Amino acid sequence: MALRKEEYRKQEKMNGIIYDMSPAPNYRHGIVNGNIHAIIKNGLKDSLCLVFIENLDFKYHPEENDDYMVPDIMIICDRKALKGGTYSGVPKFIVETLSPSTALRDKTDKKDAYEKAGVEEYWIVSPQGSLEIYYLENGKYELKYSYLLQDDEEDEHYNAKTRISLRAFPNITMELRDIFKDVEE
Repeated sequence: MALRKEEYRKQEKMNGIIYDMSPAPNYRHGIVNGNIHAIIKNGLKDSLCLVFIENLDFKYHPEENDDYMVPDIMIICDRKALKGGTYSGVPKFIVETLSPSTALRDKTDKKDAYEKAGVEEYWIVSPQGSLEIYYLENGKYELKYSYLLQDDEEDEHYNAKTRISLRAFPNITMELRDIFKDVEE
């Protein structure tokens, strides 16, 4: 039996409102997510932690309601909080990659929800070459790093080889250019 097109639709539910995440974002979004996911997956070998890419619902306050989001990338370490396609623990790390239809929500509502849930590190990435890294400090997110990729070696602000590591996993490092590899304009 063939699935109807609407059965493929991806959704999120925030504050009781259902947001349709279909159709899929631009292919650059997927390339950036794939790049970050591959580096993290390799870095988590032999770890109890797992990394997910766009395929696990995060119930960010299950004691209050049935709201959920589907982060682009999420590292989880409490496997007991996994059930089916849902995670109801506290992720160690989340990435949201911006697309025109979700950029405002990623920078406001989702950021606030991840902060309230206690997610230690939150990255907001734009396929156009920017990265913001937030750390949870005393229950509030603080912007710790902000990058705009400059990959022209002749430019005085060249930063493509800047090394970035995950706060909770300092052994997982990547260069800024690795995040945006194969994302041509």
